[in-house]
Parts: sequence; structure tokens; C-alpha cells
Amino acid sequence: MKLRIRYLEPRTAILLEELGEERQRVLKLLAQLELPGLPEEQVDQPLGELSAAILLHEHTRGLDEQLDQEGAGAEPA
Repeated sequence: MKLRIRYLEPRTAILLEELGEERQRVLKLLAQLELPGLPEEQVDQPLGELSAAILLHEHTRGLDEQLDQEGAGAEPA
């Protein structure tokens, strides 16, 4: 997925692209965990991958403020 949003800085567009990809991955992992009859030994892998998603969340901390500034035409921080 390549975002083509002219009013965003390239760095911000890349972060949004990564966030969208991670969101899709998290939804897939959550769906796996919701499967009926999922053996306990198959729970650890999706849970481990979901914990890795927390790192991306930390990586994008402050993105909402940056988007507000860029969307308002202000100089990015």
C-alpha cells in the first residue's frame, strides 16, 4: 500500500503506510486467536506477534499531533 497524500511529509506517509500494514497483520492474528478449538500450543505464536505490534505503536507515538500540524499547514516539528 503506497500512500499518495501530497500535504504529508514523506516520513509521515511512510509511518502511516507501516501502521496500516501492521493493522492488517494484527487483525489477521486476532482472527487466528478467535478460531474455535485452537490448540493451546498454537496460541503462543500469534500472541508473540501481537506483542511485537506494541513496538510499532511506540514508534508512532506523537503521530496524531504531527498529522494535526501538517494537516493545518503548519511547519512539522
